[in-house]
Amino acid sequence: MSVADVPADRPGSTSTGSQARAARAVATPKMTWLTLALMTTSSVASLRASPTMAVYGLACVFLYVVPAIVFLLPTALVSAELASGWSGGVYNWVAQGLSKPLGFLAVWCQFAMTIFYYPSLLAYVASTIAYVINPALANNGVYTAIVIMVCYWTGVWISSRGTSAVAGLASWGLVIGTLIPGTLLVVLGMVFLGQGNPSAAPMNADHILPAWTGLASLVLIVNNFLSYSGMEMNAVHVSSLRNPAKEFPKSMFLAMGLVLLIFILPALAISWVVPADQLSLTAGVMQAFDAFFQYFHIGWLTPLIAVGLVAASLGGMLTWLAGPSKGLLLISRQEGYLPPYLQKLNGHGIQQNLLVTQGIVTSLIALLYALIPNVSSAYWILSVITTQVYLIVYLLMFVAAIRLRRLQPDHPRGYRAPGLVVLCVVGLLASAAAMIIGFVPSSQFGGGSVWGYVAIVGGGLLILGLIIPFTFLKLSKPEWRQPGAADTEEAAA
Repeated sequence: MSVADVPADRPGSTSTGSQARAARAVATPKMTWLTLALMTTSSVASLRASPTMAVYGLACVFLYVVPAIVFLLPTALVSAELASGWSGGVYNWVAQGLSKPLGFLAVWCQFAMTIFYYPSLLAYVASTIAYVINPALANNGVYTAIVIMVCYWTGVWISSRGTSAVAGLASWGLVIGTLIPGTLLVVLGMVFLGQGNPSAAPMNADHILPAWTGLASLVLIVNNFLSYSGMEMNAVHVSSLRNPAKEFPKSMFLAMGLVLLIFILPALAISWVVPADQLSLTAGVMQAFDAFFQYFHIGWLTPLIAVGLVAASLGGMLTWLAGPSKGLLLISRQEGYLPPYLQKLNGHGIQQNLLVTQGIVTSLIALLYALIPNVSSAYWILSVITTQVYLIVYLLMFVAAIRLRRLQPDHPRGYRAPGLVVLCVVGLLASAAAMIIGFVPSSQFGGGSVWGYVAIVGGGLLILGLIIPFTFLKLSKPEWRQPGAADTEEAAA
């Protein structure tokens, strides 16, 4: 049982709260810091983003390390303190530190970012499948849109039935879809270079930093913020460590090192064999495998790798599909934020109406792949919008953490982040800068209209991240609250 499974003590709690905390501390199963590091790595690391950075060759090291320092580390340590003191996830942290409406905004953005996340994830699935069927389909927008909608609605059907059959698929995702393919990709790349073949991307000191082209160069770092998102969800396990103050930082530094290796090495391997001007942001991983397999005459492995990558991605999608929407549902049933129709559960206790509504919007967004000529451009735009919406969560979290340290300094915490205010300020400034820079199109946009790019990204952020949640808050009614929902408050993540 993690700290998220138990009610948070409110300000002014009596000694009963202390006794309850002591009892929970005894009952909480312990885990090693190494276990937590591997759990964190499995939930954050992925090969999907590798092509995005592979186009920059050796500079991808810099592009991954910078956001790890200014965003990943502050997020991990700050969320650990919040999770060890206040259960209920980001909603309760922001609600306690700022206000309940802003807490709803935070949990809404966690949910809303998945609306753009699924199309970009499933576009990667579509391009991977294409390499088994017909590689030319990888850049076909209509094909990509169809795969996105079929996979998503299949996922909704599976999730709405409340089945746990996907649990094994998701848990094996790190092995079959990340570690094995990633290791194979790097090994093949090293052998390829070791045989005297030239790298497609320069690997000398002159290319350690990305070429400076103005603000557009900084946009590259912004997209990597999303690669590190989700650390706040793993922070709920901090109370399961035997010595959180010492073990949690060790766990996070190890996880950060592993995540960087998984992100950087495959990206470099891709850059060794696929020229930047030929690299697809959705199909780049399979492009590299295909090139290596053809060179080493083991092309029969292509379908096996594709199946592994697809299985891992679909398992991850199914894991995310019900999670954020369930958190939003539970908070809304307690406070009456969503209308009864969206709060309705099916016979399996699943928020089917909320998933279907989300699916309709996701399907409309998927059509962008059919309407935008370049699939890589659509993928990049959706990735940026996803990042922009999710950054709202972190802006609120960092501000709430500073206020909670000042307003409730004596509130029991299983872990106190060193230099919390400094960490929050660094994370806050990095998140704000990333949000601003995200409106500057990079070369990945494919040379389209700058104002069109700004309109799409800004419109997605404004409508999904602000207008819709504040409309729900404005229209919310006391009668929308569900009886007994308060008992489930702390179950929301």
